[in-house]
Amino acid sequence: MTYLNDILLGVIEGITEFLPISSTGHLLLAQHWLGARSDTYNIVIQAGAILAVTLIYWQRITGLLLNWRRPENRDYLIKLGLAFGITAVLGLLAKKLGFELPTTIQPVAWALVLGGIWMIAAEYFAARKPDCTTITLRVAIAVGIAQVVAGVFPGLSRSGTTIFVAMLLGTSNRAAATEFAFLVGIPTMYAASAYEVAKQLQAGAASEDWTALGVAFIASTITAFVSVKWLLTYIRTHDFRIFAYYRIAFGGLLLVLAGAGLIAA
Repeated sequence: MTYLNDILLGVIEGITEFLPISSTGHLLLAQHWLGARSDTYNIVIQAGAILAVTLIYWQRITGLLLNWRRPENRDYLIKLGLAFGITAVLGLLAKKLGFELPTTIQPVAWALVLGGIWMIAAEYFAARKPDCTTITLRVAIAVGIAQVVAGVFPGLSRSGTTIFVAMLLGTSNRAAATEFAFLVGIPTMYAASAYEVAKQLQAGAASEDWTALGVAFIASTITAFVSVKWLLTYIRTHDFRIFAYYRIAFGGLLLVLAGAGLIAA
């Protein structure tokens, strides 16, 4: 394991965490050739991507919090809190019940393909709705549930699932749906990362190579910052179908490689 490998893994995580293409599938394939990493490692580099999105939305976050007395800000914060609360409760329940699917190649590859097909269908139906930037209670509840579903089914993509649920249920404006999905994802992923890191440290993760982790964390943060900035610009004039086509192609490639025995299924 070299630091170059850590940089590559950080870059892959940073690019794929918030683009709707599933970081799980890409990290699975990358770690097949670059060497498997611990759960702590994967969680910490994910935190780098979360930090990047926090920095991008910092003005929006502070504006909401400092001006919470404004009715529109208070309403938005309530809906963010509702979505996060639903995710936290259902996520903990899923953990307690041990409801977690395997992160092996074939189920993740199928999730990539089927998720891509669903994204194309969702774009079709969302495009026929009038443009709307409003976040309704129904959207907030659905986004909270969607985060749990994406967490349980590796390969679905948390960002893709939440964005398209919001678009289909009323927030047809891509920028508004993406912003809400990302803002809900910030506390959700911080909380999940903190929970998992604490659990791993209790299990004896102190033997981690923290220098390697730091290198990957920095690479993930920088790359995520650039990729999310690009995405927010891209969706002003484009839809998400290019990501759907990519998911189908990438998932199909994984299935072919697994079927040929070139990677572990």
